[in-house]
Amino acid sequence: MAEVAEKEQQGQDSEVGGIAADRLRSIVERIERLEEERKALASDIKDIFAEAKSAGFDVKVLRQVLRLRKQEPAEIEEQETLLDLYKRALGM
Repeated sequence: MAEVAEKEQQGQDSEVGGIAADRLRSIVERIERLEEERKALASDIKDIFAEAKSAGFDVKVLRQVLRLRKQEPAEIEEQETLLDLYKRALGM
């Protein structure tokens, strides 16, 4: 009788309502760990921007540079061409 109860308990630990509880727990814990790492990285990035600002760099422009570095050269050129066109159309 005790063996049956023990097996039922083990079964409940591994599957509840058709859900593999151990697998779910593992996934949730991995996500939580990554979220903590992301918070730490965001804090590190914030510190680097503060360092850049204290060194006299314009953080807004620095963010634009970072965004541009992620783009393809053709995409950057197209955006700059459109920006120039729009500025000329507005007399800027």
